Amino acid sequence: MSTTGNITSSSARRGVYEIGEVATLVALSLRTVRFYEEAGLLVAVGESPGGYPLYDDDALDRFLLIKKMKPLGFTLEEMRALLGLREEIDREGLAHERREELQERLATWVSLAEEKLASLQEQVRVAEDFMVTLHDDTARARLRFDIDPDVF
Repeated sequence: MSTTGNITSSSARRGVYEIGEVATLVALSLRTVRFYEEAGLLVAVGESPGGYPLYDDDALDRFLLIKKMKPLGFTLEEMRALLGLREEIDREGLAHERREELQERLATWVSLAEEKLASLQEQVRVAEDFMVTLHDDTARARLRFDIDPDVF
């Protein structure tokens, strides 16, 4: 299951990307891409003749998943755990019992993500209420100013 979409660069057609291309394709800074690599969340599949790390489509998918996890407040360790779980559950020849155990763990991740999303949605509701209050304050201030210009 690829989440990379349509990629048009010449190296992208080969399925191998230099670190700068990856940063562009996943809309992250080069510094951020390097940070996640140094944190052990991504592994280069090789090195370019110039010494730059090379990544494949699987690495792009990992980057895109990380990018989705970050706003939900997942830690690096949580990201690492979920990435490992996804890799293991996709392995061919995995014992039926192990696959079921992994699917249960994945369901736990779904619940955790739903909780984090609900928390963010509540924060948005509070922020929207705050904005309404500020708009009301602004309207009252304008009305007061129009009525009594000496107030300001």
